[in-house]
Amino acid sequence: MKKLIAYSSVAHMGYVTMGIFAANQQGLDGAIFQMISHGFISGALFLCVGVIYDRMHTREIDAYGGLVNRMPAYALIFMFFTMANVGLPGTSGFIGEFLTLVGVFQVNTWVAAVATTGVILSAAYALWLYRRVVFGDLIKESLRTITDMSRRERAIFAPLIAMTLLLGVYPRLVTDITGPSVEALISNVDLAQSVARAATSVAQVAH
Repeated sequence: MKKLIAYSSVAHMGYVTMGIFAANQQGLDGAIFQMISHGFISGALFLCVGVIYDRMHTREIDAYGGLVNRMPAYALIFMFFTMANVGLPGTSGFIGEFLTLVGVFQVNTWVAAVATTGVILSAAYALWLYRRVVFGDLIKESLRTITDMSRRERAIFAPLIAMTLLLGVYPRLVTDITGPSVEALISNVDLAQSVARAATSVAQVAH
């Protein structure tokens, strides 16, 4: 389970890299937003793995199945962060991916189109993981006595849920702060590129 979530994290860092190399306002805003969002969502997903590891002492996907029958609160929270991880609108995961793709689209439509397939693949293996762990019949004897999340565990997830939703519906909480810095950075990059092009032209004329 941890390995699959880690691969998902690597995929999200690919979006961050694309946003940075797009070198425009939307791309860089999206990259920064995605990194902040990733901290909440991926952290929560690793915590979800930790909740059941604490009870069963295994992270193997095949060791689970049908947890919704014994752990409905856990199933709900795990589903929320799984959907946020694949970019469900209304969550912070959607804002980061959308801004990044918009920025990349302005630079190269083909790269943006190929990158969009990553969203589909991410949803496929994330939902596959969720289905294998949470849905189905509770047939394993070792799971029949498993207990749902405690109040302490729910309290730990509460701020992560709140921030994922808040940034999903009010992204300006981040973009209003990062926007001016990103704009200044892009201006400096454009100026440096203009100077480099001018120097190259002068050098070519001299030769």
